[in-house]
Amino acid sequence: MNIKAIILPMIGTLGLVTGVAHAVTPAFQTPVTDHDYYENAKPSSETFELGRMLFFDKILSGNKNISCATCHHPSFASADGVALPLGEGAKGLGTDRRTGSTIYESVAGRVPRNSPALFNVGAREFERLFHDGRVETDPNGYFEGGFVTPAKWKLPKGLENTLAAQAMFPVTSAGEMAGQKGENPIADAVSLNNAAGKNGVWELLAKRLQDVPAYVEMFENAFPEQVAAADDISYVLAANAIAAFETVAFRSDNSKFDEYLRGAEQVLDSTQRRGMALFYGEAGCGTCHSGKFQTDHEFHAISMPQIGPGKNDGNDASYATASGISAVVEDFGRGRVTAREHDNYKFRTPSLRNVADTGPWGHAGAYDNLEAVIRHHLDPVVALNRYDPASANLVDLGEVVELTASGSRFSQGWLSDSRSDGFALRDTWVQATPHLRENIARANELQPLNLSDQDVADLQSFLHALSDNSAKRMRTFIPAQVPSGLPVDD
Repeated sequence: MNIKAIILPMIGTLGLVTGVAHAVTPAFQTPVTDHDYYENAKPSSETFELGRMLFFDKILSGNKNISCATCHHPSFASADGVALPLGEGAKGLGTDRRTGSTIYESVAGRVPRNSPALFNVGAREFERLFHDGRVETDPNGYFEGGFVTPAKWKLPKGLENTLAAQAMFPVTSAGEMAGQKGENPIADAVSLNNAAGKNGVWELLAKRLQDVPAYVEMFENAFPEQVAAADDISYVLAANAIAAFETVAFRSDNSKFDEYLRGAEQVLDSTQRRGMALFYGEAGCGTCHSGKFQTDHEFHAISMPQIGPGKNDGNDASYATASGISAVVEDFGRGRVTAREHDNYKFRTPSLRNVADTGPWGHAGAYDNLEAVIRHHLDPVVALNRYDPASANLVDLGEVVELTASGSRFSQGWLSDSRSDGFALRDTWVQATPHLRENIARANELQPLNLSDQDVADLQSFLHALSDNSAKRMRTFIPAQVPSGLPVDD
């Protein structure tokens, strides 16, 4: 479908350029409805409440010190407000999150990718999740579990949708939720790549939930046909409940743009109308940011800068040579999943709902300014080469620990001062290294586009019209307490 061929003739008809108001639903877009969401956005109250508790409960982390909500918090528009998270071990929320003074209050490094907002991830069309799409539906039925995931054929059956499948994996990440080897049994299972097996991550987490009487009752009420006793509780059911909560809590389709699509007159001002005309017309944004949630769910390379530790991709040894630390620091994005070189540096098109509230932006959170993100799209390669990593919203990493081996024994220790200096280089290494930056530039798919300052301002105004004020009241979902009795991040 040629978006421009449809939109450009309509611009004059709808008065988008001149700002004349019309109560017309544009042909290129239809309003969001309940049916767009799993269970028509109406899971049972018991399932929703169980998912709410699990989402905020730190019992799902190895050291019981971080929850799903820590990095996807209502106070930060379902994300965490920083470029790259400090995961398991740190304390606090958002820009106030810090490491502590002991080994168990430390981190082994930054989480390599930006914490994405969760708005509308419970919509049926979100069939690919994570920045690289490593969890997606399996239309060919290749895997018995029903989804293509890092667990492959080991993924358990019974997951109700892609969002539930996604909820299986943050708990299996050492840096995000599980902790480091030797700290707890779940972290040890992760180190053995044992998620689904006996004494694996998912079984151990289920046993934790089975030992909490309040959770046993909640699971029995939420899943009466599957749970008759504590032993029937599985992490698959926990993931289904979390997905049910996220579907309702992070639904966001009541913006000015939505009101316009539903026929409200004058809700968009002239600047927002001009921005909409550009978005779906000359600027070409709607080519990739298409559909009801402004995403085609595909993967594109647009030369977004990479900051942080990367995902250990490739074989470039320049960082290891300079730092003395054995690591590679590139992130191949979709190419990590497909193992195809032409997919390197491609990332999933993000939905733009509430985009003005969900920065920093980019797979590594490189941009902390919405206008700068828009301008990046106008000439990605030039913007990449001009990007200054000092502008990124990276919180202080503090002291870092590393796992060391002596014979058959492993232990954690603080990085020495000299190794800490080398470790810190990874935050900016890719951007500061011409041949690595050129790899990202070479993959770029966008052609340069000449827009005026007024055009950029109009686009930015339209993006603000995608914000739903109800999303700013999500703090009502934060429970005062959770069944485990562990503290709730608030």
